[in-house]
Amino acid sequence: MDGQERGVVAQTGAESLLLGLKASGIDYLFANAGTDFPPIIEAFATLDPQSVPVPVTVPHETASVGMAHGYYLVTGRMQATMVHVNVGLANSVMGVINAASDNIPVMVLSGRTPITERGRKGARMTPIQYGQEMYDQSSLVADSVKFHYEMRYPEQGEILAQRAAVLARSEPCGPVYVSLPREPLTERVPETVGRATSAQAVSTRAFPDPDAIAQAADWLAAAKHPVVLCQRGDTEGRVGAALARLAADFAVGVCEPFAIRNVMASADPMFLGNDPKAALEGADFVLVVDSGVPWIEAVHRPDTRVKIVQMGADPQFERMPIRGYQADLAITSDPAAGLEALHAALASRQLEIGARRDAIAARSSDRRRAMADAIEAGKASPMGAEWLSKCVSDILGDDGVVFSELGIVPGAIDAKGPNRVFCNPHSGGLGWALPAALGAQLADRDRLVVACVGDGSYMFANPTACHQIAEALDLPLLTIVKNNGMWNAVRRSVVNAYPQGAAAKANRMPLTSLEPAPDYTMLAAANRAHVERVDHGADLPAALQRALKVIREEKRQAMIEVRVAISDRY
Repeated sequence: MDGQERGVVAQTGAESLLLGLKASGIDYLFANAGTDFPPIIEAFATLDPQSVPVPVTVPHETASVGMAHGYYLVTGRMQATMVHVNVGLANSVMGVINAASDNIPVMVLSGRTPITERGRKGARMTPIQYGQEMYDQSSLVADSVKFHYEMRYPEQGEILAQRAAVLARSEPCGPVYVSLPREPLTERVPETVGRATSAQAVSTRAFPDPDAIAQAADWLAAAKHPVVLCQRGDTEGRVGAALARLAADFAVGVCEPFAIRNVMASADPMFLGNDPKAALEGADFVLVVDSGVPWIEAVHRPDTRVKIVQMGADPQFERMPIRGYQADLAITSDPAAGLEALHAALASRQLEIGARRDAIAARSSDRRRAMADAIEAGKASPMGAEWLSKCVSDILGDDGVVFSELGIVPGAIDAKGPNRVFCNPHSGGLGWALPAALGAQLADRDRLVVACVGDGSYMFANPTACHQIAEALDLPLLTIVKNNGMWNAVRRSVVNAYPQGAAAKANRMPLTSLEPAPDYTMLAAANRAHVERVDHGADLPAALQRALKVIREEKRQAMIEVRVAISDRY
């Protein structure tokens, strides 16, 4: 629907852009403003608020992209961010890389230094408009986005917004970028230009080749120990539902290696957990569903005689320059549609599954029992990550969600279904979980949203900005900071690479310590959050209940800092 059909006619390039964003389904524009924003701000003040996205002031650019990322994960609706020219875009790059890694559609907009020095409305007026100009500003994000373009004329605003949104939301999804010089934003749309914008639909879902599905079904039917690996699903939960049905009806074990978004219910007897090594042991058929990193080639690689099928909207993961995983069959398909087609093909085949079902259920039960032991052992001071995760799981209820960045242990969470646990993308841009949780909380203020992050990740998230956002927008987020006083992921990497090395034996490993630790609670308290510090695991459940009381009754944010033991596994 174009601006004319809505009864709103754009007078300037900025108005055309904002109307196009709203028409493309954008609810919010998460913005960090600069001197390039006057025409955008004037357009917001001029237009009917119902015809434009809601402007949200975000005091750090990384948080703006993270909020759009999290909002999408819980709603399936793409959002937009806008930042200040090249310097703001530079701060956004890490968030764009995370979105690209996780196939998240985000429309990233930035101003661009005025092109002209005089003679045009919007021409340069400050020294920084010389100092910030680049030959190719798009180069900052070009390697991570599906589409990038610079607006040139005021009448392009609506069509650019629509074009970028359609490309971002067509599979495989991903971020897009539009650069916005001040001149076309400021200039008036010529009267001679036609106002109508043609409708553009998002590309339809891809359905699998029937012959390829028949081949995959033959291999699975002949297998004695088939396994599915899946590390993320869709925002609607269709993949989770189709996978659970396939696993239940044909006794197929499911593993979520290096999970990004949980897919299976934790209590499902066909769920084998998150360890690819254990899941692949003895497997003679492997179906890899939308998993860029299903295992680590150096340590988990299956025997080459095992039939392996890769399935997804982009089963080759073309974004990855080097990816050498075996694929005896690569099926391009919407993952849910592919799983449903495979289920239909298997229904006509004879499978002996009774003993296999019992064996998988026994393995699943053993895994849960071992995790229960680890959870109980972690109820100490400092507490174990498994115990922390169990305590978080206990407060989530049926629809609570947790955003984890080196925080929770997925196997210790009792997820009731798909899309309850979101973990940081494999791109590893730290500082993701806290702003992503803010975006999810903005989507539903009544839903319990928990951000559980390591102390180093908390620092990367620009916590002062994030807690200010939570207060400004009345977002009752629960933040848990897992404090072990170091970059433990770096320490583990060093120990794995040099187990008998000098660094592993040192009393203090170089470049890993975060001591002396600041009082993290004071950062949240400065924004009037409810805060507590917990040192002993036995005290955590009560502290969480106090935080929940504040969240539910006072509708304000809460933050708990917990002291955790250093782990060689998490």
